[in-house]
Formats: sequence, structure tokens, C-alpha cells
Amino acid sequence: MAFSTVSTITMPAARLPATHRDLESILVSAADIKRRLKKLGAAIAEAYGDEEITAVAIINGSIFFTADLLRHVPNPIRLDCIRIFSYRNSTKSHGKPKLLHSLSLDITNRHVLVIDDILDTGKTLSVVVDLLKKQNPASLRTCVLLDKRGRREVEFEADFVGFQIPDRFVVGYGLDFAERYRNLPCIGILKPELQNPPEWA
Repeated sequence: MAFSTVSTITMPAARLPATHRDLESILVSAADIKRRLKKLGAAIAEAYGDEEITAVAIINGSIFFTADLLRHVPNPIRLDCIRIFSYRNSTKSHGKPKLLHSLSLDITNRHVLVIDDILDTGKTLSVVVDLLKKQNPASLRTCVLLDKRGRREVEFEADFVGFQIPDRFVVGYGLDFAERYRNLPCIGILKPELQNPPEWA
């Protein structure tokens, strides 16, 4: 069950600045992201009350999102990261996600919030949640910037969602293709002709 109203993104998207020439179009602008994060932070604070939160970021994708989101959450925060192998140099995930780096913090009897950049097939978050539940947290919720329901393969819904988006391959604001484009301030659709394993990967 989601705790916040979800903003739904529809096509067509905003006009493309010339500096982002590898994008077909911008789906979510930097201004849209800033406005939405403020509302998400308020929803998270309301759900947790005065409780301390142990935020678990799934990296590398959620680094930008996590940093900006937590600035809008007034609760006491502990932060840790977990690394999962899924996409590599492809636009599709490869089988079951694999854990590459686990937590350093003890989450036993802690209120845990898992933060990821995108929920598409549902495989990554379901694997992470199953792993963390074995450590007996007091509660476990999930927060994603983007929800691409058209790609779902595993039944999974996040508790907090930034934007629902169509089934297009997106990059920017932490999302990558072969580790490129993460630093774009917006989220855009990568041109189809660029969605192949690059020579520089």
C-alpha cells in the first residue's frame, strides 16, 4: 500500500535542451523532481512520525535521489548502501539480481526505508527486501523515484513513489546506460539508436 499520491507522467514530454542531444525527449524536468521530492519527504515524515529511519540506498542508481530526498526528511537518519548487479551495459536486466555489497549497519529492530531509482521488473527490490527481512527490522518500507509498471515481472509495489512513467528506457538523475548519463539533472528517454552496448563500455 502506497503512502503518498503518485504523479503520473504522460507523453509527449517537455522540449529538449540542445545540451542533452543524446535524449529523444525529457520525461521529468529538474523542476518537477525538486517539487516531487519535497512532497515525498513530507509523506515519509508523516508515515514514520518521530521515529529514527535507517535509509538503505541501492547504488549506484539511487545516489542522487537519496541525497536530495533525505534533505526533505526531518527524522533522525542512519544511512547505509547496498549494491546489486542487474543491468550492466544493457537496457534489460539479466536474470536474478545478484548482491555485490551488503550492509555495514545492524538493522535489527530498526525502521528501514529502502530507496531505489526505479521499480520496473520488480526483481531487484524483491531480492533486496527478502534479504533485509532476514535481519529482523522493526519495519521495512520501500521508496522509488520512478515506477514503470509496464515492465513488472514480479508482483511488487513500493510504499512511496515519485513518478509513474511509460515503458521507455530512461536515463539521468542517477539512472544510467553503461554508467553514462547519471549526472543529467533531468530524466529523459535515451534515443533508440544509442540503446546498444557502446564501444566505450
